[in-house]
Amino acid sequence: MTDVQHAARMIGESTALMDVLEVVSRIAPLSKPVLIVGERGTGKELIAARLHYLSKRWDQEYVKMNCAAINENLLESELFGHESGAFTGAVKLHKGRFERAHMGTLFLDELSTTSALVQEKLLRVIEYGEFERVGGSRTITTDARVIAATNADLPALARKGEFREDLLDRLAFDVITLPPLRKRPEDIMLLAEHFAINMSQDLGQDYFPGFSTAAKEKLNAYHWPGNVRELKNVVERSVYRSPDPEALIGEISLDPFDSPFRPRSSVSTAPDTTPRKSEPEEAQITFPIDLRQSVQDYETALIESAMKACQFNQKKTADALGVTYHQLRGYLKKYDLLGNSD
Repeated sequence: MTDVQHAARMIGESTALMDVLEVVSRIAPLSKPVLIVGERGTGKELIAARLHYLSKRWDQEYVKMNCAAINENLLESELFGHESGAFTGAVKLHKGRFERAHMGTLFLDELSTTSALVQEKLLRVIEYGEFERVGGSRTITTDARVIAATNADLPALARKGEFREDLLDRLAFDVITLPPLRKRPEDIMLLAEHFAINMSQDLGQDYFPGFSTAAKEKLNAYHWPGNVRELKNVVERSVYRSPDPEALIGEISLDPFDSPFRPRSSVSTAPDTTPRKSEPEEAQITFPIDLRQSVQDYETALIESAMKACQFNQKKTADALGVTYHQLRGYLKKYDLLGNSD
């Protein structure tokens, strides 16, 4: 599938997603930097492509660069290019991503991983459109619209001196923050059906029979820490593992590592029983107290802690707490934790 097709396949009907797409439509025509923020797997690259193909630069180069995928020593050369003989192995002139994206768009993913030196050069080229190739002295100009993405808290990194504040100011003309999938519950089954149909086609099946009620409940109840990317993997894996291509998908494989023969780490995974500072010690309890509310607070904290430890897998959480799956579901409903497990 091409980048244009990917940009158009933003599947969902939730208010959270519609709000994001509305912002994208408004800012896309402007040749201004945009910063896309979101958890892993939320679709930052799809939003970047959408910004490009809805812009006036849609017919020019759309150049992508994952800053975390390249060695720091080579990143500068990949971004700004190098002259022949600039370093060992540089046998010919190499045009960098900024040069290739002239009059088009440059998408910089995982921006938070860049070094202070690269950030300094990024600031100059974004602000003035000027740079030099590595090993060169001639100033090159470029008109490349920069779209950057990160899953890090850049303002917090800037306050700690780990990211340039002036670069953040230049990049953040506007910031598009993508909602995690758990905040788009009405989109989960839409996406699941889409991924399942595509996987069925890849397997040569005539049609996708659908999900069982239990499978739908499991998909909707899961926390999806890996967001849409994780959902895609789970659905595709469940479809291809199904023994009967004409039967409803009943078994959802959330964890591909789940096996009785799985090698276990030598590091102890036993729960930490050290009292947390936030938990009052017996000597600190002041009476009278609301016993019912105190018990509810304790049970809520215990369930939330177990959910996190079990990666929000409800079956594993139930086992960890020594209750049945249905009992756990009852607690989650009782304390309104089904839709708020952040």
